[in-house]
Amino acid sequence: MDGVGAPMGILTRSDVLGRVALPQVPLDAPVSAVMVQPVHSLPHDATAQDAALAMSTHGIRHVPVTRGGRLVGIVSERDLVRAIGQSGPKVLKDAVSGYMTKTVVTAREADTIDRLMSEMTTHRFRHMPVVERGRLIGLVSIGDVVKMRIAEAEMEAAAMREYIATG
Repeated sequence: MDGVGAPMGILTRSDVLGRVALPQVPLDAPVSAVMVQPVHSLPHDATAQDAALAMSTHGIRHVPVTRGGRLVGIVSERDLVRAIGQSGPKVLKDAVSGYMTKTVVTAREADTIDRLMSEMTTHRFRHMPVVERGRLIGLVSIGDVVKMRIAEAEMEAAAMREYIATG
């Protein structure tokens, strides 16, 4: 505002971020910026009980299933509950491969966070394995992406406050 309170121009997000350098993870950043490593996974011949134990032990809700290091599926708490509800606790002795989701949408390490968010929204899932050359190398949860977006919004707000305070 000028001396009489009249607006002098428009302040855009890029104006602020161009003047105040703050670290952030943009949407065109690679998935590797938010992916979790190492990944807790199970071999394809592990039992449903093994999957439940892994989820309980590590505080996770999904476990990728591999064969020779290659992703062959993913099993969730919901998959196990559905199986137990339909067939009883005897399913816990069965191979987890019988209850996992076999067609898994994956990301590559170089994919953008924006693409990842789009895939997660389109397919309505919360976890996406990261695969390179057929091998499971990481996992991204929607929580990881949301935390990154919140941090980005907080940094932008701080940059705005800094810019406004310093004129």
